[in-house]
Amino acid sequence: MDHRTTHDIPLTEDLVRGAADLERTPDGVRPHRLPAWVRTRYPDPQLLMAEAQPSGVRLVLRTRATVLTLVTRPTKIAYRGAPARPDGVYELVVDGVRTAGAVVHDGDVLEIDLATGARETRRGAPGTVTFDGLPARDKTVEIWLPHNELTELVALRADAPASPAPPTGQPVWLHHGSSISHGSNAVTPTGTWPAVAAAAAGVDLVNLGLGGSAMLDPFTARTMRDTRADLISVKIGINIANGDTMRLRTFVPAVHGFLDTIRDGHPDAPLLVVSPILCPIHERTPGPGAPDPASLGTGTVRFLATGDPAEVRAGKLTLEVMREQLAQVVADRQADDPHLAYLDGRSLYGPADEAAHPLPDALHPDADTHRLMGERFARLALGPDGALTRLVGPAHGAVRG
Repeated sequence: MDHRTTHDIPLTEDLVRGAADLERTPDGVRPHRLPAWVRTRYPDPQLLMAEAQPSGVRLVLRTRATVLTLVTRPTKIAYRGAPARPDGVYELVVDGVRTAGAVVHDGDVLEIDLATGARETRRGAPGTVTFDGLPARDKTVEIWLPHNELTELVALRADAPASPAPPTGQPVWLHHGSSISHGSNAVTPTGTWPAVAAAAAGVDLVNLGLGGSAMLDPFTARTMRDTRADLISVKIGINIANGDTMRLRTFVPAVHGFLDTIRDGHPDAPLLVVSPILCPIHERTPGPGAPDPASLGTGTVRFLATGDPAEVRAGKLTLEVMREQLAQVVADRQADDPHLAYLDGRSLYGPADEAAHPLPDALHPDADTHRLMGERFARLALGPDGALTRLVGPAHGAVRG
């Protein structure tokens, strides 16, 4: 950009899609997917880490610029005893087409001991990603932030003026789920299964997939209640099973309460309850889940279920139990809520997929499986005859088939 004027693009709320708010820092801004009041009231380390990893968050602008430079300070996650994780990817999408990806090697490092839960942060320097060779015409440019790194945005510069892009007019799809929805094991932010589904269906994604934190928390339901949305889905179950956080007696009322709160803000929006995908370790064995000690230090951390199947009779939860209960909850509510539907998560990843697409750590799908799940969700939920599309009324935007 030496031969042209450099334009500093303000990092304002109207430039950012998919975030609940922007936290002002001494150096820039940090996108958050849960509002500040949640972070203040419940500063759980796992929740704070997950919501600050900007899965589905992107900068969206209109510009004639041919060069864009983003200065950012990521926080990379490292697990003690496990191989280094790949750097998070910043992806460039021009007029809806993914054109480039880049990484920042610098930044902070948060090291977590899976055995003890201990955490240590090592401070690092900001880094820069540069995208050049963009077409010299008016265009909509998106920079998707890494789904798996906390991200502080320091500066955005271009070789031509830029402004926040106007709304697309696409229906807004608000989705909540676990680390699988967050994008664990996906390689790029546009490669998470919700991002794949949103691109295929032509909807505007707000991703509240929160790794380790899909616990039917009332504050998440309130956040969804207060977020603008045309289509809503909630994927419930796996974190409750592997966290061993509920029993049958509390699970069913909690699901009803979660849905009730969403309905307070979206009384008629199409709302889809999605049960867990296949996870063999938890299908008939309750939690808690834990890293397999035999896998620590081997280069591939795997998980196992440590509960006793005999305790299911006393109310412990397995995925089989939760699917049955979720289907019943939806059936019980549909008489009063005609805009509610249920989707069995095994239609996204089920027994027929296990041999060809095994879960690498026994818990999370790999990158290819994310794409498979996204394509299936686009068809089964967002397609012309999908579970969400069939619920769309005249008050909500049409979904592209």
